Amino acid sequence: MTTKYIFVTGGVVSGLGKGITAASLGRLLKARGLKVAAQKLDPYINVDPGTMSPYQHGEVYVTEDGAETDLDLGHYERFIDENLNKFSNLTTGKVYSNVLEKERKGDYLGETVQVIPHITNEIKSFIYAVGKDSDADVVITEIGGTVGDIESQPFLEAIRQVSVEVGQENSLFIHVCLVPYLKASQEHKSKPAQHSAKELRSLGINPDIMVLRSDEPIEDKSIFKKIAMFCHVKPDCVIENKTISVLYKAPLMLEQSNFSNIVCRELHINAPAPDMSEWQEMLDRISSRNKTVKIGLCGKYVQLHDAYLSVAEALHHAGYENKAFIDIHWIDTELITEYSVDELLGEVDGILVPGGFGNRGVEGKIIAAKYAREHDIPYLGICLGMQTAVIEYARDVLGFKDADSGEFAPESKHKVIDLMPDQKGIIDMGGTMRLGAYPCKIRKGTIMENAYGKSEVAERHRHRYEFNNEFRSQFEENGMMFTGTSPNGLLVEAVEIPSQKFFIGVQYHPEFKSRPNHAHPLFREFVRASVEKMNEKNDQISFS
Repeated sequence: MTTKYIFVTGGVVSGLGKGITAASLGRLLKARGLKVAAQKLDPYINVDPGTMSPYQHGEVYVTEDGAETDLDLGHYERFIDENLNKFSNLTTGKVYSNVLEKERKGDYLGETVQVIPHITNEIKSFIYAVGKDSDADVVITEIGGTVGDIESQPFLEAIRQVSVEVGQENSLFIHVCLVPYLKASQEHKSKPAQHSAKELRSLGINPDIMVLRSDEPIEDKSIFKKIAMFCHVKPDCVIENKTISVLYKAPLMLEQSNFSNIVCRELHINAPAPDMSEWQEMLDRISSRNKTVKIGLCGKYVQLHDAYLSVAEALHHAGYENKAFIDIHWIDTELITEYSVDELLGEVDGILVPGGFGNRGVEGKIIAAKYAREHDIPYLGICLGMQTAVIEYARDVLGFKDADSGEFAPESKHKVIDLMPDQKGIIDMGGTMRLGAYPCKIRKGTIMENAYGKSEVAERHRHRYEFNNEFRSQFEENGMMFTGTSPNGLLVEAVEIPSQKFFIGVQYHPEFKSRPNHAHPLFREFVRASVEKMNEKNDQISFS
């Protein structure tokens, strides 16, 4: 089958859910037996989001091959359940960086380098590459930003050219736009959508499908007819995307309007009806939740929940499999002190400390780990959350009062977390970063083995500092076990405290591999332990 290209654009305002629309379509097409690849084109000039503050753009999502990407790729992987790669995210910065590098090497043979054709050709080569690399039947490409933005124009011109090159029968444009509801007049307004489609057509792109985003259900069906007429699309190609209570209901909600049927019709794809039985079983599990467990998520970017999007989603996935609603208590670690910790964490059933960089809020994370250990509260530490648990154990159990990380206290005599010897002296910070999937060997008879049910796994990393092997024996002699290592045994990947009901820290990011229809094993077991802790507390209250 000839590869089909679907482009998803947005109009009127940002944040309408282009990513969820693209991800939902990907799930529906996969359920029809098609091989789907997805990618996001971002107009910002950063080469990738790796150096951006989470407050700017939310979390950095890491792929199997170590690409630092936009958080929308997390939606793609969670919905489509296919591993993405370095061709799945492109920024303006990366485009210009690649073009300038080619110009310096003389690849353009002295030509004057211009936006058209050189910048647009670079974008097109990236779009084609993801399909070739994954041998996909369908490539879904989301264009970041909003139609009308100056920085989006080269990307829009590139996808227009792709449509011309592959032919109209092999390309499709889906435009997601806002249909606002005015409470004063109690009616939806179609004019913003009309103007947005007009803006898109002025750039040479005719939308094939209009997806209408509205918080209020669009009950006036004349809106659909009006948009179809003035936006030059077929009447059944105007589809409503309304606000729903559970994100993962989106594919079935969109399919009520025959979304994937219409897409297959327009692209001349002959595929069976989507088999959404597994997805429906997952939704049934969501509906069957009958208890609520409180999880304290202790981080320093909690004011913007998107900074920990994959962590929060992985917790909810684990809740689905434990029939539990997850009540996340977003706790700023800068506010955690030895005086406030009981007030902030006293009511939670589980404590999760996620990753991060820099020393702001680190002491609060250390106190959170200590509180979990001393009160036998289930604890899951991720990346820096593992490292702070190690530092706390070194200070309060091993007696190394100055124990710290070389990242925060290079003068410490007990740097239990530090750069490995072969990392030292490398100036380029990216040169010392472990990114992407690495194997982990699991120790028998541990929480790790019980959770995974296997002796070796591969998990994604995004960090620079490691456990300092000089202190291994002191930790093991005093009750902290190293339960996951690199296959050669040199790098510590996971630590546990066997005397606790559930206390584990992992150097990697398990949240990136969690899916709504099969939760990550560590999150599943962490939530299970937290539910047991909740039940214990309730039993004690009932008994008293």
